[in-house]
Amino acid sequence: MILLRHGRTSANAGGVLAGWTPGVQLDETGSLQVKAVGERLAPVPLAAVVSSPLERCQQTAAAVLAGRPLELRTDERLGEARYGDWTGRPLKELVKDPLWKVVQQHPSAAVFPGAEGEGLAHTQARAVAAVRSWNATLGPDAVWLACSHGDVIKAILADALGLHLDQFQRIVVDPASISVVTYTETRPFVVRVNDTGGDVAAFVPPPRKGRRRRKADSDAVVGGGAGATV
Repeated sequence: MILLRHGRTSANAGGVLAGWTPGVQLDETGSLQVKAVGERLAPVPLAAVVSSPLERCQQTAAAVLAGRPLELRTDERLGEARYGDWTGRPLKELVKDPLWKVVQQHPSAAVFPGAEGEGLAHTQARAVAAVRSWNATLGPDAVWLACSHGDVIKAILADALGLHLDQFQRIVVDPASISVVTYTETRPFVVRVNDTGGDVAAFVPPPRKGRRRRKADSDAVVGGGAGATV
């Protein structure tokens, strides 16, 4: 599974917490970022591209889909954390809110205020359920992409790394970066995190001719192995 964060928006650049605010789109830098990541991922045969319903992710996913015979699939569970009354406010104001320290130090206990707010633990639960479900549906041989948001991707990666949600702020996920997780029967393997320019040849599966369908190997290589063969 390739996790792709949307490209930069004017809200990102302006230090505003966009959340589920409608109409937030990629800025000029973000458009260039997603064009580049779409071109970088072009050699990778994707079985599906699944996106958050928010415009900035839909725009980003469309750049990856360019030239592919695939339809964009949308899953609300990959949508941004519901920040409630924090939505649309400048980060320089939010940092003064007592909840800010909870979000930073004990995010598993953080519940955003207001009728539309949710807890970060719920954000993680729905996002992990989404990627696990899509992964199972698409099958063990599939390479697929999920386009989502910074905190959502960090929460998915924390789960894959076996980290408590309270540690997820240690993970960095930049705009238009890719992170890669391989799910197996025993454990997930985190292959890349916050990659904004690495080679993607290792994500291209070998030809199926002459090989039987098999489950992904759940065993870690003792000693670290020789790396991906390209």
